[in-house]
Amino acid sequence: MKLSSLLHQPFLFISLIIFPGFPLVHSSYHDYSDALSKSILFFEGQRSGFLPQNQRMGWRANSGLSDGWMYNTDLTGGYYDAGDNVKFGFPMAFTTTMLAWSVIEFGDLMPPNELRNALVAIRWATDYLLKTVSQPNRIFVQVGDPNIDHSCWERPEDMDTARTVYAVDAPNPASDVAAETAAALAASSMAFRSVDPGYAETLLRNAVQSFQFADNFRGAYSDNSNIRDGVCPFYCDFSGYQDELLWGAAWLRRASQDDSYLNYIENNGKTLGADDNINEFGWDNKHAGLNVLVSKEVLEGNMYSLQSYKASADSFMCTLIPDSSSSHIEYTPGGLIYKPGGSNLQHATTISFLLLVYANYLARTSQTVNCGNLMVGPGSLRMQAKKQVDYILGDNPMGLSYMVGYSNYFPQRIHHRASSLPSVKDHPAFIACKEGSIYFNSTNPNPNVLVGAIVGGPGEDDVYGDDRVDFRKSEPTTYINAPFVGVLAYFAANPNPS
Repeated sequence: MKLSSLLHQPFLFISLIIFPGFPLVHSSYHDYSDALSKSILFFEGQRSGFLPQNQRMGWRANSGLSDGWMYNTDLTGGYYDAGDNVKFGFPMAFTTTMLAWSVIEFGDLMPPNELRNALVAIRWATDYLLKTVSQPNRIFVQVGDPNIDHSCWERPEDMDTARTVYAVDAPNPASDVAAETAAALAASSMAFRSVDPGYAETLLRNAVQSFQFADNFRGAYSDNSNIRDGVCPFYCDFSGYQDELLWGAAWLRRASQDDSYLNYIENNGKTLGADDNINEFGWDNKHAGLNVLVSKEVLEGNMYSLQSYKASADSFMCTLIPDSSSSHIEYTPGGLIYKPGGSNLQHATTISFLLLVYANYLARTSQTVNCGNLMVGPGSLRMQAKKQVDYILGDNPMGLSYMVGYSNYFPQRIHHRASSLPSVKDHPAFIACKEGSIYFNSTNPNPNVLVGAIVGGPGEDDVYGDDRVDFRKSEPTTYINAPFVGVLAYFAANPNPS
């Protein structure tokens, strides 16, 4: 879905690179624990701001240290969304929600050191998100002009492009970003509750305020004329803000157990489109995730007033089962979930996550899903998720791991500025905006391995050309990785699920 554009013309290198000697047999074993560690480590490569002493991705250095200056506000920190140097608030908040949900559902399966690393990854985001909602009736939704940024191929440490700050002030609306930020802070408050209750309380308090902003001034942030040119077409709100309002309220309900949020998702479901059975889940569309999240109250709490959400979740699960009469998800010949639009693996990772979460909810209550011509239990859902995970890790027609640094065969030329340019440690001299083009157009592998990064992935024919230019396939994003953290935690603990 990411429409990161490059203005280098002509491209000197557009070709399909064949991986010599790739094993085309499927491996029968995956080291899910290793993949889990790497999926979390990836986030250190995306960090903006002042890096700590214990930074493990040593080829990265400080960047974006003046972010926020034009508002006389500290907006340092947070994550670059993908292979560029922009901090987009909408996908960053969703990334944070999914990292937190990964810890909430599967954190008890993680080795203690990886649980710590996951919480550090969440906090790098939440510390920043707290800054974005620190002023009354204002939310900072983005730092960096993407149109200027995308015309450069430049290390984040060298950035000399405009660090434009995009803010929305009431009564102008930003329901989507503000409600997703509320979801992120509420979910994160649950992740931190047992280890840092004071921080958890701060997160929840700010989540409540962020949701009030979202609900009181309804509308999409990209409809604001002063914001639109900076967020579109990159992270425009294509699917409407209504799903984020329900999603934010559902997370606040789960984090606070406050009945007012229960009433909100009961009473606003129809008007905010909860009954629109949209089988998608990602940074822009929360419907399928919302239905799974709310179903927990029905399955485990007998909250039958929310039955319609569970019915939608059941319906979604049935679409994912190839033997079901209502199956209609598209798969590649090699078995990968496929949706057109680029960065396809974001769908495979989010859907795998929902399959596992729903399987857990069903298993705890000894329930199954009625898919018309068959009854589907937790084991079937887990096996569907495992097929996606194993495909990503190498069980695919290319014999290629789509996670950088995992196995012996992985993408070498990912669409990522910091990875593809020499590090400041190896090349201390400044590399200006257009001077990076020689590295962008080079056929050489990236000098810095962005361990754990999951790229956009192959096309509908299962083919992947290791091509830096083809950003729809070769660009990693934070929101591809975030749900995969929870998925890998589950399979590291349950490599042979039933």
